[in-house]
Amino acid sequence: MRRTDRVRLRTTAVVSAVVVGALPALPATTAQAVSPDVVISQVYGGGGNSGAPYTNDFVELYNRGTTAVNVTGWTVQYASAGGSSWSRTTLTGTIAPGRYYLVQEAAGSGSGAALPAPDATGTLALSATSGKVALVTGGTALTCASGCATQPGVKDFVGYGSTASSAEGSPTGNLSNTTAALRAGSGATDTDDNAADFATGAPTPRNSSPTGGGSGGGTRIHDIQGAARTSPLAGSSVSAVPGVVTAVGASGFWYQDPAPDTDPATSEAVYVYTAGAPGVALGDSVKVGATVAEYRPGGTGGTTNLTVTELTSPTVTVLAHNAPLPAATVVGAGGRVPPASVISSVTTGDVETAGGFRPATDGLDFWESLEGMRVELDNAAVVGPRSRFGEIPVVPQGSTTRTNRGGILLQAADGNPERVLLDDVLAPTPTADVGDTLSGATVGVLDYSFGNFKLLVTAAPSVASGGIAPETTTAAAAGELATATFNVENLAPSDPQSKFDGLAAGIVTNLRSPDLVALEEIQDNSGAADDGTVAADQTLAKLTAAVTAAGGPAYSYRQINPVDDQDGGQPGGNIRQVFLFRTDRGLTFTDRPGAGSTTADSVVDNGGTPALAYSPGRIAPTDSAFNASRKPLAGEFRWNGRPLFVIANHFNSKGGDQPLFGRYQQPAHPSETQRHAQAAVVKGFTDQILAVDPNASVIVLGDLNDFEFSRTADLLTAGGSLVDLPRTLPLAERYTYVYEGNSQVLDHILISPALAARPYGYDIVHLNSEFATQLSDHDPQVVRIALP
Repeated sequence: MRRTDRVRLRTTAVVSAVVVGALPALPATTAQAVSPDVVISQVYGGGGNSGAPYTNDFVELYNRGTTAVNVTGWTVQYASAGGSSWSRTTLTGTIAPGRYYLVQEAAGSGSGAALPAPDATGTLALSATSGKVALVTGGTALTCASGCATQPGVKDFVGYGSTASSAEGSPTGNLSNTTAALRAGSGATDTDDNAADFATGAPTPRNSSPTGGGSGGGTRIHDIQGAARTSPLAGSSVSAVPGVVTAVGASGFWYQDPAPDTDPATSEAVYVYTAGAPGVALGDSVKVGATVAEYRPGGTGGTTNLTVTELTSPTVTVLAHNAPLPAATVVGAGGRVPPASVISSVTTGDVETAGGFRPATDGLDFWESLEGMRVELDNAAVVGPRSRFGEIPVVPQGSTTRTNRGGILLQAADGNPERVLLDDVLAPTPTADVGDTLSGATVGVLDYSFGNFKLLVTAAPSVASGGIAPETTTAAAAGELATATFNVENLAPSDPQSKFDGLAAGIVTNLRSPDLVALEEIQDNSGAADDGTVAADQTLAKLTAAVTAAGGPAYSYRQINPVDDQDGGQPGGNIRQVFLFRTDRGLTFTDRPGAGSTTADSVVDNGGTPALAYSPGRIAPTDSAFNASRKPLAGEFRWNGRPLFVIANHFNSKGGDQPLFGRYQQPAHPSETQRHAQAAVVKGFTDQILAVDPNASVIVLGDLNDFEFSRTADLLTAGGSLVDLPRTLPLAERYTYVYEGNSQVLDHILISPALAARPYGYDIVHLNSEFATQLSDHDPQVVRIALP
C-alpha cells in the first residue's frame, strides 16, 4: 500500500476538537499596524485593594513573534482614564519568543498573594477600573490624552474601562479589584481593537520563566519530545501546549514551538493526529491539549520501524492566524552537520530501551532530535533517483565518499547517516537523477516511515541537472571474450515493447553486443499470472528479436524451466537465469541435454579435463540452500576451441532484513543465512572444476544480492579460487544498484585465477540505477578477457 499521508494506515478512530479562540474580524480602521512580536498581554490595577488576589498592580507583556526581542530602554507608561500626564517604568532584558515578561507595579494597602518573580519593577499606581497603558520603545513620557496609540514610539496600547479617553479601537470593559484585562490567545491575539482583543477575568500574572512562574502547566513541545528516542511523557495528558502550525496533512498537522530551549537534542515540533481534516491552517498559533503517544508506522508489519511521537485525541485552540513560522533548522554547512558514518552506536538490540541518546555522533539520533521540525537543506545533492513513490534521497553538500557520478557509496562501516528521503506527502517532488542538485533551500517537516527519516517538502524543489548520461562500454577487440550479466527486472511478454527495445539497445549499444550475457529475472510466457505456465520461449523470442532490430547480432539462448512457483520472485512469474550468447566471434555452446528442473548437474573428469554432466544444468536444485530461490544455471561453452565454464546466479533477496534506520541496532540480516549457504554450494561446484584442472576458465556471475564486502563474496573467493571483480575497482566506481540513496554492489562477476592472469577489462555500465526513468533497477556489467 502506498500512502499519500503518513497516517493513512491508521484504522483507529480518534475524536478531536478544534476550538477557535477569540479571533474577531479586523475593524475597518486600526490605530496602528498589528505588532509582529511584543504586545501588552495583561493589565491589572487592583493590587492590594479590598478582596484583591494579589498585593501589587502589574502589566504583563508577551512576545508573539518567532525571534527574541531586546526591550532594554523601553518603558511601560500609565495615565489616568482621561489624563495626559504619564508615569513610566523602565524595562531591561530580552523577551524570548512565546514567553511573557512581568512588570510589577505599586502595592495597595490591603492583603493578597505576592506576584511571581517580576522581570521589571516600578511604582506605577494603576486605577483598578479604568485607565491607559502604553508600551513605548523609548524613555520619553507621552503627553497625550487621546490619539495616544498612534504616537511615535508606541509599540502597543491598551485603554481599559469605559471612560478611557484613548484606546486601540474601543477600550476594554471595566476592571475591578478582582479582574484584569487579559488578551485572547494567551497573549497572542492582536487585531488592534482593545475591546475585541481583551476580556475581563481573574488575573493570571506570568513571568519569563518557561512555566510563566505559576504552579502547574507550562508544558512545551521540547518537554514532550525530550532528549530521547521516545517521549518521556508517553501515555500522559498534556494541556495548553503552544506552537505554530507548520504543515497540514489529511489526518493531522505539525506544529512547532517558536520559543525553543537551548538543547539541540530536544525536538521543538510534534505531529498532532486529528484522524480527519485538522481544521487549522498554516501559520495558526495554537494551543493543544492531548494524550502523548508513540506511533509505530506500518502497523503490525512495521515492528522494525522506529516510533514517531505524536499528540492524539487532541483539543486544539486556535489563538491567532498568520503567525510567522519558526525558522527552519539548516542541516549541513552553516547549520547542524549530521554524523558522517555511524547510524547508531547501540549494540543491545531495541534502541527504544537502550538509552544513550547521542545526536552529535549517531545519525539515527541526529534525525530523531529534529523529528517534526522545519528543516532546511541548501543546494541538496541528489544521491538516488526519484522513486515511483515520489521519494528523492538527498544529502547535504560536502558529504564524503561520493561516487564518480554524484552518488554516495555504501561501505561496510558507513551506512551514510547523512541521507534523508524527500517525500511528496505535502507538496510535489520533481523528477531527479543521481548527480542533480536541488537549487536553493529545500524546506519541509521531518517525519519517519518505512524505515527512513523523510523530509516532507512543503514546496516543490527546483532541480539543476548534474548532466549524467547512460554509459557505453568499450567494444571487445578481436581475441577478447566479452561476458556480461544483466538483471532485466521481471521481463515478461506482457511488458510494453518499449521495455524490450530499451533493453535491446542497452545490450547492443551500451554493452556493445557482448559474446555472452547472463540474464536474471526472465519471467515465463504468462508473466505474473499464476496459471501454471513455466516456459519462457515467448519472452526470449521477443527479446532476441528486439536485439536484432536494434542492429545487434543473432543471439541464441539456453535455460531450464523451473518447477512452478518454486523459485521465489514475483508470484506466478517463475523468474530464472538465461544464457544469451552469440556464435559469430568464436563462442559456442556445448549441449549435453537431459537435465530437468530438479536434475543436479555435476563435474566429470575426462582424463584431466573437466566437463559438465549436463549443459545446461542446474546446480543442487533440491538443496535446501535454494528453497524458494533461483537455482544456479551452469553451462559449458567453447571459446575458439577452449572450454569455458559459466555459472549464472540469482541469490536470495534481502527481503526481511532490518532497516538501517530501524528500531533494532545493529540491524539483523536474516536473509544472508541462505545466501551464505548458496555461496558455499556454488563454491563447492567451482572447486570441483578447478580440482580437475586448476587452470580451467570459470566465470561465476549474476545478481548475488550482496555487497562486495559481504561474507557471501568472501565465501566465493575463499582460497583464491575466484576473483571478485567489483573488489578490483576504485571505491568511487563500486556500485551496480542504488537503494534509498546508497550506491552499492549487488551484481558480481567472478573469474578463476587462470582468467584473472590474462589481460582483462572490467566495467560496470551505469545506465539504469541512477535514473528516475529506468528499464531495470540494476546496472549491467561486462568483462573483456584476452583469450586469443
